[in-house]
Amino acid sequence: MKKLGITFAAVAASCMILGSCTGKTSKELIEEGSTKDFSIVGQWRMENIAVNDSDYVRPAEVTPDEEQYVVFTDSTYSFHTNCNTIFGYYTLSGDSLKFDDGGMTRMACPNTDSEQILIRVLPDIQTYEVQNDSVVRLNGTTPAECIILVKELNSIAAE
Repeated sequence: MKKLGITFAAVAASCMILGSCTGKTSKELIEEGSTKDFSIVGQWRMENIAVNDSDYVRPAEVTPDEEQYVVFTDSTYSFHTNCNTIFGYYTLSGDSLKFDDGGMTRMACPNTDSEQILIRVLPDIQTYEVQNDSVVRLNGTTPAECIILVKELNSIAAE
């Protein structure tokens, strides 16, 4: 009987040890947790919008006195350029991101560089990458095609 108890204890201990092994390091588990907890909801400043290496715009350089940003809710987006707003719904699944066709205001403005490139890139966005919960890269169909967003400080404080 004593031998059965010792065997049972050994089997139970082995199961606990094996059950806790995932094959991943603690760093990988921490990184998974932070990605899992990431939320795109909030206001993000548009830092760079690129079609390719030679066809891009940095909104702050084009209109330095006017902030250009995007606001994400749980299911909607609205890109605010120095002139017009592009808006609609988006779907997010894992690292996949898809914008619907949405709509756009049509005001006439002297400088529409940001929105002209944005309307070219937005339909091609397929994935996103997060860096330090404060920078997001929206990736298009080619490696150079992207939108770089930086989390607005007032958006972080509001969460």
